[in-house]
Formats: sequence, C-alpha cells, structure tokens
Amino acid sequence: MPIPSAIKLHKASKTLELRYGEQSYSLSAEFLRVHSPSAEVQGHGKPILQTGKLGVGLERIEPAGNYALKLCFDDGHDSGLFTWDYLHELATRQDQLWADYLAQLSAAGKSRDPNESVVRLML
Repeated sequence: MPIPSAIKLHKASKTLELRYGEQSYSLSAEFLRVHSPSAEVQGHGKPILQTGKLGVGLERIEPAGNYALKLCFDDGHDSGLFTWDYLHELATRQDQLWADYLAQLSAAGKSRDPNESVVRLML
C-alpha cells in the first residue's frame, strides 16, 4: 500500500499535492470530487456522472484511521474515504481517468460548468 510521504492542501489553487518519494502529483479538487469513492458518486456499483463541478474546492482534509483521508469539499460533499491505494491510483492514472471523464460528459451532453447547459440540436 503506497502511503504518501507528504500531503499538502493548496486552497488557492484548489489542489491536493501528494508526494511519493521523489514523485509529486497535483490533483485538482474537481478531479477528486468527480472520482469520489462515496456511494453518492459510485452509485453502489453503477457510477453516477458528476456534472457542474468546475469551481469546486477543498475546505479541509482529515485523516481516517491509518488507511485513508476524508476530503471535505466546499459543495458540502464529504462522505467518501479516499484510501491510500485509491489516492495512489488516482494520482498515477490521472491523465487517463480525466480523459475518460471528459468523454463521458461529452457523450451525456453535460458540462463541467455549473452555470452552463449543453443543448444538442438534431438536424
């Protein structure tokens, strides 16, 4: 189980920095929010596409025993426990997971922006 050697919350840039030895990863709050391991997001085995999370930030992080972090987002979401294994997976697979998320949004005709609605015209 890879445990970060350093964890830093950067509120201004809305990122969580994780360091594993010499390697550092910067995960946006939006990325973490849409990949939350909570039942609200994971849907008990059928993930629920999260939309409109473009400006979401992290208010605080809390340890959850010796195995995870509880991330508290400024949209009120705080019910997912991010295990060390899951955080490492998010960090190391960030590019692919983000591309997959953007493709899902596009396919669903949804947006990252909470103030935007996507309308598809059938011509």
